[in-house]
Amino acid sequence: MVTAVGAIRLGRWHSRCAGCGEVGCPADERLGVDGYLTARARRMACLAGVNDPFRKAERLLRELSGWAVDAETIRRLTHAAAAAAARTRDDREALPAAFARAHEPMAERPGPVDDEVAIDAGKVNTVGGWRDVKVAVFAVRGRAEPCSSAEAGSRALPAPAVRSVIAAVGEASLFAPRCRVEAERLGLTDPSRLTVLGDGAEWLWNLAEERFPLAGQVLDYYHAAEYLAAAGRESLDAGAFPAWLERATGRLLADGYAGACESLAELPGGAAGIGVALNYLAGHRERLSYAARLRRGQSIGSGLVEGTIKQRVNLRLKRTGARWRVEHAGPLVELLALTDSPEWAEYWDANPLAA
Repeated sequence: MVTAVGAIRLGRWHSRCAGCGEVGCPADERLGVDGYLTARARRMACLAGVNDPFRKAERLLRELSGWAVDAETIRRLTHAAAAAAARTRDDREALPAAFARAHEPMAERPGPVDDEVAIDAGKVNTVGGWRDVKVAVFAVRGRAEPCSSAEAGSRALPAPAVRSVIAAVGEASLFAPRCRVEAERLGLTDPSRLTVLGDGAEWLWNLAEERFPLAGQVLDYYHAAEYLAAAGRESLDAGAFPAWLERATGRLLADGYAGACESLAELPGGAAGIGVALNYLAGHRERLSYAARLRRGQSIGSGLVEGTIKQRVNLRLKRTGARWRVEHAGPLVELLALTDSPEWAEYWDANPLAA
């Protein structure tokens, strides 16, 4: 038997219950015994396996704990725990409680707070080829000090007080209902306080219109600025481009679509990138209210979900030679996010042998 402190020899009494007729070892459940790993050893193995490649997790456990579990066992336990955590998501209460507390007035955060859902997609190599893994991050964030568009680059935006992550490989039509269910689980039901942030993907904004129809919508500022930069880089020489881009991004922050059009009109005609930028930004003109959000101290970018994809998807799932089953990718991302939330302990306390 492998425990959290190493292997032990365990003798058990196997019997038949006279009352219910069940046959087994009566102390197994109390001891957390199922197979040859105890509940605490399973938890440690899953924590290692969800954060690192399974072979690296095998070496890590051997170095840190002095006991060995092979990579295949760690893989099996981790995927089983991820699937169980996904099935029991609605039963957990720690994150909804944390979101409720984040909405309460606090001395260190006297101002208002905002609800955010940032949505994006990364890429994962599956057994059927590269697929999108859609990710949504729900958060409550306090506001920064109000600032002008000229001060945006130096402002300090508070980190979210609490966050929750859902992920899945599949069509947007299947992911959209999960977004709404998670928002309701977390109590993010006030559309006047909710903002959807993301890049220019059409599926994302269709999801927002369908599932959060009254929420605010913001196109990630840095994504919009990239279109301006591409048009300017194509039209100007290296000497003139930096000054033009500084003016252009300032106008974008201050005046949204009108400011972008003014800057693009300054460029020499003929560059294809100018039309591309105009057409793209025209489709998001109502999502470019950066100046108003800066004055209110609110976020203007979707870095929350982009950082999550970098840390949870790219660094963990995009490994040389790694290929994932579709049904494993999303739950693994969610389990990895769970390790940084109050629901990690809650999950294991409720499901010590779920893996």
